[in-house]
Amino acid sequence: MDRRNRGQRLDADRLGAELGERATLVQFSSAFCQPCRATRRTLAEVAAMVDGVAHVEIDAEDRLALVRELDITKTPTVLVLDAEGEVVRRASGQPRKVDVVAALGHAI
Repeated sequence: MDRRNRGQRLDADRLGAELGERATLVQFSSAFCQPCRATRRTLAEVAAMVDGVAHVEIDAEDRLALVRELDITKTPTVLVLDAEGEVVRRASGQPRKVDVVAALGHAI
């Protein structure tokens, strides 16, 4: 997971969903993206395992202004936000569960 967008903040209004109490996993997806489905399952599992972590999925095609602002160039792209909504990690492609858990360690 890289650090692009590090320091940017996203809030509930911009995401269209509430932030997690401790961290938020933000997934940018598209309708016909097969890896997006697997990513959705992985992030949902991790969010269910760790108290205070939310998983928010955003349809990239419906939120083009946010996609451009955050320089999302492929789906899935995952942003890990801390409790204040600051981006602490970012990854493109289907993540492994162990990598998501490790990235959460930087947010919590």
